Amino acid sequence: MIATAIVPRNLANLRLIEVLVMLFSVGASVNAMAGEALMAHATSAEEKGRTGGWSQAGLLGGAGLGGGAGLWLAQHVGASWVSGGVLGAVCVLSSIAVLFLDEPPAEHRVTLYRQSVVNVAKDVWSVLRSRTGFLALVLMILPIGLGAASNLWAAVADDWHASANVVALVNGALGGILSMFGCVVGGYASDVMDRQTAYCAFGVALAICAVAMALAPRTEAMFVVFTGLYAFILGFCFAAFGAVTFEAIGRGAAATKYNLIASVSNISIAYLTMINGWAQTRWGSGGMLYIEAACGVVAVALFAIVAAAARALPPSPVTATA
Repeated sequence: MIATAIVPRNLANLRLIEVLVMLFSVGASVNAMAGEALMAHATSAEEKGRTGGWSQAGLLGGAGLGGGAGLWLAQHVGASWVSGGVLGAVCVLSSIAVLFLDEPPAEHRVTLYRQSVVNVAKDVWSVLRSRTGFLALVLMILPIGLGAASNLWAAVADDWHASANVVALVNGALGGILSMFGCVVGGYASDVMDRQTAYCAFGVALAICAVAMALAPRTEAMFVVFTGLYAFILGFCFAAFGAVTFEAIGRGAAATKYNLIASVSNISIAYLTMINGWAQTRWGSGGMLYIEAACGVVAVALFAIVAAAARALPPSPVTATA
């Protein structure tokens, strides 16, 4: 990040900037996976809800508040390298905390790389054939608590007579902060109830919020109220996502298993966003919100049927919790 910010932005350095951006993206991905592995190994089964909540709050905070801080610095400080340099320095200082953590044992790693890959594959399979892991994967496929409508707030804001500044506020700092608080509260809530049930309950709450927004008057004030409430409840959903995923993967090759399950959720976000866009074009913004809510409620009912049918599977991963 620091190097990318320091390199002068001109045509002569274009290839170098491309390489630095690629390295930055790869580094961010590996960093996230390492964090997920540490959280999976360092927290007890009773803490998976708050672990999911705090991890998602950190993710939103880093992207929202960090990005906002970088943008503010870029707009108010003359030197172009300052924003990236400051954020890079903050990341370096934050990493000092890792020095106080114990490195978890990696049971799947052995001397031969090929055998390590085989062990990871066995670990992943043990999760997928367990009831907890299978149902977690089903939850990720279904359109429950995804918050896809938030991707379209800017496109539909005119229906509520919301100004560009208001849209920027609810899509930016305000929405991010509300989602962060929702993540933390939702994480603790996920530790006092069945986590998959929490995931479904928070998804239904998000659907109710969407319906209420569709029924409310189309004013700028209602746009702020309901998009803010939507963001707060979405934080609960994000926390439940993290809780369900951490509960399902156990330990072992945690980073691989976490990202396998999380990658499936990107598919459902993509197709629900497409459905929302189609519904908005056909029936307007109210129809979009009704369709998203209906998809969520129907998906929860479908999950309940699948969960009942999956009782014959072993309850938890066989090798993932070693």
